[in-house]
Amino acid sequence: MPLPLHIFEERYKQMIQLCMDEDELFGVVLIQHGSEALGPLAQPHTVGCTARIVDVETLAEGRMNITTIGEQRFRILSLDYDSPYLIGEVEFYPMESELPDRLTPAASRLAPKVKQYMRLLNEIEEIDLDPDHLPEDPLELAHLGAILLQMPPEKKQELLRAASALDMLNLSNQIYDREIAFLRAIIKHGKDEQQSPITYN
Repeated sequence: MPLPLHIFEERYKQMIQLCMDEDELFGVVLIQHGSEALGPLAQPHTVGCTARIVDVETLAEGRMNITTIGEQRFRILSLDYDSPYLIGEVEFYPMESELPDRLTPAASRLAPKVKQYMRLLNEIEEIDLDPDHLPEDPLELAHLGAILLQMPPEKKQELLRAASALDMLNLSNQIYDREIAFLRAIIKHGKDEQQSPITYN
């Protein structure tokens, strides 16, 4: 998925410039402890995703708006806090392979839930989502299902670190049962005007 980022801190200007000069990827990892900007380097979770820079808009004072595309999952082996930005030794962390006949039943259970969830989101927020064209590949369906879920990033992290596609599909099925019930309750009882449950992350 695309991830737009605004780069304004000196340490990240330096990091992104290096990535552009050497055509390198960088890692996006959810923060576990600490803050993202203007402070000490945070402690991240151990599983993240590589990001490739595909577009750069240069701004005043060396700031940038960049668009990145997520590519491969990785696992952090060690971290170095001595540089201006966080550096880690990582290894790629692909999903464990599964036989299609094991994935198909779990994907078949998930697909109608994803469709129903999209229709409920459309009803609540009038979002232009098309529930009639879902991926046929089980892993692609699992990834789309994870993207669509309107829930805190800490909860999505559980899906990102799933060891196998089957684990991800099974966990997604459990989450969708809960989230569909939540959206139905919102529709039935109305939303709190002071706090919308829908966030796009």
